[in-house]
Amino acid sequence: MKTLYVKTYGCQMNAYDSAKMADLLAPLGYATTDAPEGADMVILNTCHIREKAVEKVYSELGRLRGMKARKAKNGGRMVLAVAGCVGQAEGAEIVAREPAVDLVVGPQSYHRLPEMIARTARAGGHALETDFPALEKFDSLPAPANTTISAFLTVQEGCDKFCTFCVVPYTRGSEQSRPAEAILREARQLADKGAREVVLLGQNVNAYDSPSTDNKNWSLAKLCDALADIGGIDRIRYTTSHPRDMGDDLIAAHGDNPKLMPYLHLPVQSGSDTVLDAMNRQHKADDYRRLIDRVRAVRPDIALASDFIVGFPGEGDADFEATLQLVRDIGYATAFSFKYSKRPGTPASTMRKQVAEEVKTARLDALQKLLLSQQYAFDDSQIGKTLPVLFEKTARETGQIMGRTPYQQPVHVIASPALIGTIADVRIQRRTANSLHGTLA
Repeated sequence: MKTLYVKTYGCQMNAYDSAKMADLLAPLGYATTDAPEGADMVILNTCHIREKAVEKVYSELGRLRGMKARKAKNGGRMVLAVAGCVGQAEGAEIVAREPAVDLVVGPQSYHRLPEMIARTARAGGHALETDFPALEKFDSLPAPANTTISAFLTVQEGCDKFCTFCVVPYTRGSEQSRPAEAILREARQLADKGAREVVLLGQNVNAYDSPSTDNKNWSLAKLCDALADIGGIDRIRYTTSHPRDMGDDLIAAHGDNPKLMPYLHLPVQSGSDTVLDAMNRQHKADDYRRLIDRVRAVRPDIALASDFIVGFPGEGDADFEATLQLVRDIGYATAFSFKYSKRPGTPASTMRKQVAEEVKTARLDALQKLLLSQQYAFDDSQIGKTLPVLFEKTARETGQIMGRTPYQQPVHVIASPALIGTIADVRIQRRTANSLHGTLA
């Protein structure tokens, strides 16, 4: 038996892809391990979104180069692969800069890993696959070997929006939706293996639009309705969405589909129309406000999440204040916020009026303080309530198990691990910095 170590950077889609790569390599005799030392194959599944992503990959490769050399000295072989978005964007340069790398595979080509491994074993040298073969990869992947209580399920990949700050269209390709039948089949397989919640993934997941054998296109709302009919699936979530693709039927589904959880991650990025236009977001701040009003009309208790970028080129004080005002107007249960950083090859990287680093830092601090106060207020509003919690795993504290509310909040309870995989009512008693605590009702 050979050992496989996969290190995952970035988003949930990368986590899903990492699990699929492990499933794909299992028939070749690879069993996963928790550490790279001594592994027969190491895959770095990379992300190009965050700042210094490429530097982090090269730093890790330098560490792995030494492990590979030591294994070779003892008569063994470590196959070293770089997968994901950095592999897609930097493939040829990775091979040139780090000769220890055997394989570079983009996120749309990892189904070719067995062939690439065989090719390098026969002929030596490097193997590079960074094509965009639509969603061919999903037709080539095995059924999930195992799962978690809450399981990721990719339904859509790629992006056609071309926000000026983002590399996704260049690393993941254009928007492609998986056939509904294939998604439902995988969801049934996950349910059979113990999944009780599915989290539907896509770069623009609510742009899901796939033909079916009944010759009627499936929207994300229709897909969620079909998933709700699968025995064993108790909860459905989806991420990440774009405001432009929030259709009427999906909004209605939040009021009509009891298995679709009251949680919506809908990135807005900025509250300034000037900045939104420069970002090519294709919506205005008031469009977003009206959209949220429509969602809350059908599901008043919905927990909202968003993404924000501060310090985008040209962002002035008034623009940043508009972002703070939008946050005050909406009220978020949680949010993700970042300083703008250049991505080579994106239009924003060459824009004039780049914002000074110290200004970006001050603005991010102010925004995060406001967002954290809203998160704590939302969490505090649950104290004293009894909420259904889906228990997922044991917690770090002895005797505790951890689950999540319908609003995605982690909850810790002193209870038997036998409850893992079930939904039980919990009376919420208190909040700590990152979770809620309660007792079984």
